[in-house]
Amino acid sequence: MKFDLPESPGIYRFQKGRKVLYVGKATSLHDRVRSYFAKTLLAGRGDSIVGMVAEADTLTWEKTDSVLEALILEANLIKRLQPPYNVLEKSNTSFNYLVITKEKFPRVLVVRGRDFFTNWQEGSVKHLFGPFPQGASLKEAMKLVRRIFPYRDEKCTPCEDQKLSRPRLDNFHCRPCFNRQIGLCPGVCTGEADAAEYGRIIRHIVLLFSGKKGALVKQLDRDMVLYAKREQFEEAEQARRQVGALTHIRDISLIKDESRIATGGKIKASGSRIEAYDIAHTSGTETVGVMVAVEDSEPLKSAYRKFKVKGFTNNDPGALSEVLSRRLLHPEWQYPRVIVVDGYTAQMNAAKKVLSKAGIMIPVVGVVKDEHHRPKSLTGNLAAIQAHERDILLANNEAHRFAITYHRKRRSALLRL
Repeated sequence: MKFDLPESPGIYRFQKGRKVLYVGKATSLHDRVRSYFAKTLLAGRGDSIVGMVAEADTLTWEKTDSVLEALILEANLIKRLQPPYNVLEKSNTSFNYLVITKEKFPRVLVVRGRDFFTNWQEGSVKHLFGPFPQGASLKEAMKLVRRIFPYRDEKCTPCEDQKLSRPRLDNFHCRPCFNRQIGLCPGVCTGEADAAEYGRIIRHIVLLFSGKKGALVKQLDRDMVLYAKREQFEEAEQARRQVGALTHIRDISLIKDESRIATGGKIKASGSRIEAYDIAHTSGTETVGVMVAVEDSEPLKSAYRKFKVKGFTNNDPGALSEVLSRRLLHPEWQYPRVIVVDGYTAQMNAAKKVLSKAGIMIPVVGVVKDEHHRPKSLTGNLAAIQAHERDILLANNEAHRFAITYHRKRRSALLRL
């Protein structure tokens, strides 16, 4: 079989006629499907998958906007179609499930099939999503989802239950769980989130895992307008951030399981776009920022961008935050595998904060310079550094050159006035 598949996330189906034999998800449909026709398929996947490829006479696929959506669609199709080779690979008890409990403040849990079918009572579950073939991918997905829609897990005790357990205390201050302290729980444990507010969060998660991201985004858009009319500006801003996060999802952390092809278990990257940022100014005047891109070890000059910094002067981390935030307003610009900043802790923290707020998980690497402004060391995501060191240094050098050139042009224009 020869196919011209896109290098984008999605799901694929091996079929015999109209019967679906197997459903899988992919970070790159092109790379993933090609792996099934490699000579090393038997060593990497085993007899059953080799037999499935031989039996199939049709391959269909569907692109998705992100790996997260591919993961969700894969689970929904496996549940609906029950493809025989998915079932052969694993029994129902070996799959993983997303469980939303039937409680006043539902818990959102990742549960192994054998634990669910053995220990969970009928009527204790409000929503069940799955099966998900890879538990590690589902857990990574929930880390991403939880940054957008904070929820209660098994470690969070609702405030009203805490009060019942210690009724004699006056002015009882409910104890926040750890996840509340880091922003991953909406405050069920402290009484900050009531049942109605929390119910909206759960409905959003249900829509997402039902494969209805479009309907979810429309709902959040309506909420944003309504909150603004009521002058509930904090709630409107939260809805805006959630829409942005759902629209800009680039779930790099989910790539590792699905980029694995049958060549000794090594990871094959589907493209290696690196973006680097730099700030330039003279004692705070004419502050500018730039973005450059390097793809497959070559500068991609069509993707270079210039930014005149508006909100910060003699503040490089602040200027970087502004530039990166403005860059993220352009989802039509392809997102990179790694983001490179010129600097150390302050610049890296600024970039990470912007990405976290947008719900985007991209590794950040900082280039630390010596007194002559030459690269001294790389810091940050170790895996990214090991895989892309030369491209990181190239991108950083291009960003510095581009920023200085842009800044000098602006200063020259100013001096001519």
